[in-house]
Amino acid sequence: QVQLVESGGGLVQAGGSLRLSCAASERTFSSRTVGWFRQAPGKEREFVAAISWSRGTTNYADSVKGRFTISGDYTRNTVHLQMNSLKAEDTAVYYCASNRAYGLVPIARHYDYWGQGTQVTVSS
Repeated sequence: QVQLVESGGGLVQAGGSLRLSCAASERTFSSRTVGWFRQAPGKEREFVAAISWSRGTTNYADSVKGRFTISGDYTRNTVHLQMNSLKAEDTAVYYCASNRAYGLVPIARHYDYWGQGTQVTVSS
């Protein structure tokens, strides 16, 4: 069973920054896409960003373009999500996920491995 572990969440003021990290328990990112999703209370889980581990190509939701950056740390088998210029509406539980067959698809059901989530709270 593959495990994905997120870290880096917390409380930050609007306009501030946070960096989330997603580490895999095994070398499972090879030939996979790693994505970040988020879910706010009472809302559906939504796509944030994704990166192809082998190609380095990326995809972002329109709501985070220009503010968030997804990147891969190949020496540590870890994916980071750098979040800048945070807004109150970015408040959510952020989940790391991985898929093998669907590339940079922004659809949660196509991702087969998920982390437990990390809370991000942005105060206004």
